[in-house]
Amino acid sequence: MESIKTIFYEEPELDKPILIEGLPGVGNVGKLAAEHLLDQIKATKFAEIVSKHFPPQVMVNDEGLTKLVNNEMYYSKGEGKRPDLIILVGDYQGLTPDGQYELSDHTLHLAKKFGVSMIYTLGGYGIGKMVEKPRVLGAATHKDLVEEMKKRGVVFSKGEPGSGIVGASGLLLGLGKVYGMKAVCLMGETSGYFVDPKGAEVVLRVLADIINVEVDFSALQNKAEQIELITSKIKEIETPQEPKKEDLGYIG
Repeated sequence: MESIKTIFYEEPELDKPILIEGLPGVGNVGKLAAEHLLDQIKATKFAEIVSKHFPPQVMVNDEGLTKLVNNEMYYSKGEGKRPDLIILVGDYQGLTPDGQYELSDHTLHLAKKFGVSMIYTLGGYGIGKMVEKPRVLGAATHKDLVEEMKKRGVVFSKGEPGSGIVGASGLLLGLGKVYGMKAVCLMGETSGYFVDPKGAEVVLRVLADIINVEVDFSALQNKAEQIELITSKIKEIETPQEPKKEDLGYIG
């Protein structure tokens, strides 16, 4: 088997499309944001990427049918001020550093084939604690993009993220710049403990404004409420209960 294989269902003709990456990562912020975007626009799957760099497994649906784990590429033709889009989503990222590099490089070659010159990668910035109002942190390949993102409320804070950006969300910026592409990474603050719809929402709000897409966020907000309900119950379990006054007489 080849290290990476792309299966094309269609080779669309696109006009300077923007590539949007939303693969699994910290809090699954990028994955949730990209998949919610796909739910909001008319998009067509045109390619699947399968690779030995993914886990050796298949996914099984409710009908018992299997699917090799993969990444998928969708396209959406622009309307009005909205540009053509290519959206990359998937089950996994590469398991090894070599795999991460090869998959990111492969993705960029595909993107270049369709005329991509601008990339937005979506991810989570884990801070190890619950976040009530998550910020969107940014990183970019060019100074003008930094200034543009600041105007949209994206935070560029010294020392954040301190360890850099791991995985596709970072490599598509680094390798993309080598190939002459501009790129921005949008990272939603998240605890990193749970799938985080709240972090996904703030990231997608910024992206939707950039690409001129109207998005209904109610589904993400409902998911966020469910997560908050779960976390509040966990807190109740973990918080030591003070003894009731009437029980104090039983303490020796």
